[in-house]
Amino acid sequence: MTVLSPRPDLWTLDPDYVHLNHGSFGAVPRRTQELLALLRAEAEANPMRWFRSVPERLTASRLELAAFLQTDPAGFALVPNASAGVTAALSTIPIPAGSKLVLTNHAYGAVRYAAERFAKANRAEIVVVDVPLEADDDAVVAAVEAVLDERTAALIVDQISSATAMVFPIRRLAALCRSLGIASIVDGAHAPALLDAPAEDGADFWTGNFHKWPAAPRATAGLVVAEQWRTATLPLIVSWSEYDERLPERFDQQGTADYASWIAAPESLRVLADLEWPRRRSELSTLVDEGARILAKSLGTSVAEVAHPAATMRLVELPFPGERSPDAGEAFKEKVSRELKAEITLTGFDTRVFIRLSAHAYNSLHDYQRLAEWLPPML
Repeated sequence: MTVLSPRPDLWTLDPDYVHLNHGSFGAVPRRTQELLALLRAEAEANPMRWFRSVPERLTASRLELAAFLQTDPAGFALVPNASAGVTAALSTIPIPAGSKLVLTNHAYGAVRYAAERFAKANRAEIVVVDVPLEADDDAVVAAVEAVLDERTAALIVDQISSATAMVFPIRRLAALCRSLGIASIVDGAHAPALLDAPAEDGADFWTGNFHKWPAAPRATAGLVVAEQWRTATLPLIVSWSEYDERLPERFDQQGTADYASWIAAPESLRVLADLEWPRRRSELSTLVDEGARILAKSLGTSVAEVAHPAATMRLVELPFPGERSPDAGEAFKEKVSRELKAEITLTGFDTRVFIRLSAHAYNSLHDYQRLAEWLPPML
């Protein structure tokens, strides 16, 4: 079987740059951009007619996105991003004074901040479970189980960690929480298109972004709510759908918003289908493996040994120059962009700093080879 060719022609990415950070903000295919532009032009041509058409169009889009996730459409709502989904979940569950919210040390920063806000407001406690990069599923479950007790209001856990590209055993963790009567909230920001049926793992709440690996327009994400929580789950903005008894429709109408992104999102799913996505995803995993090895060799470091790495992301340790701080990291990324014309991202875990490499259909091995050639002299 021949290897699928890279398809940068399907995107409008600047060819003068090497784009190796799809995992942060995604990249919207040309076809979806064109549809998005048509929808926005239609809205501006006749705003009244546009907003009359929005409910029916949103329903059609939402059903396609739910089918892509293989989840019950009655429990699937659209939200701007996974952070909004986590916040909606935390707004729904009881968090008694003296209880605790449990996270791992892989948690996304904004999710950690959300947990801290709700813990402070409810006089609850944050408990962070240390999970090593090399921990297998048994070790992850054992570490989490050790801190769950009658005081635990919820477990908030990544499905694929943003910081470490590590896949967590969500099905087992959700089952553990159910057995203990503890709510489970899954941050599946990176899961759509990287995992099949990511929302079917039995969690009370699951949320994931379509703007990452499905390459949908930004501010498009889903929130999946277990049946017992649907009546109580409300959008973060009070609007005209406040008293709609149906969960999806309750989240649809959020005032005068730009709904074009949500309506255009299924076009990106059709682009993935044309790209033979399941096969391509497997080939991209091989590509990012090789790219990470090439970069690590050039840096004199190593590829992080993550027990269950995500299909299209890898961590390459960086001998980071100078102070290890968010400001220093941002300055370094800006320098790489400006001087090397390469877009990368850095992540930190414990005391280590990594380049988190991504691979999507527009990438080729040459992209990683260029970074491996250009980056060492900068260090």
